[in-house]
Amino acid sequence: MSRDIHAYSVGTFAPMLRALDHCLDKAAASVADTAALPGARLAPDMYDLTRQVELSCRHAAETLARLTGRTPVPTDAAEPSLKGLKALIGRTVLALENAPPSGFAGAEDRDIRFSVNDQLEFRFTGDRLLRDWALPHFYFHLVTAYGILRAEGADIGKLDYLRHVADAIRPKGAPP
Repeated sequence: MSRDIHAYSVGTFAPMLRALDHCLDKAAASVADTAALPGARLAPDMYDLTRQVELSCRHAAETLARLTGRTPVPTDAAEPSLKGLKALIGRTVLALENAPPSGFAGAEDRDIRFSVNDQLEFRFTGDRLLRDWALPHFYFHLVTAYGILRAEGADIGKLDYLRHVADAIRPKGAPP
């Protein structure tokens, strides 16, 4: 099962963060005011693009750390700019890709706890942490970042978001 935990964490987080990086590149090439992008948001009470990217990276990095017992990479953007966001994504992807599958041994049953506040904590097994906490939060912030880029006029579409599965598209009946 530890192979599955590695596959479903690293194998999900890394390609999706690379797709987000690609979307930032396309936004840089297609949005008139790229300096305003890091502060753009979908609604007044929602986080801006910078925070959405930081939280996407944070959920990936903290989940990696919790599943493997490693120290998470820092997930605050060095600067609120497309360059700073791309650097953060790059650091996070590198940490994910450097995590060996053997580091996930027993992760599915690992007792994982973290504080909600001074009186409450979350308690998960590694499997439940990934399935019920990390992946939903990761996708929420990633899709919100994508939505902000689209709302700001970035020339991106679903194929940019799902670019990691492009190799699976082929004519019907073609050999594998």
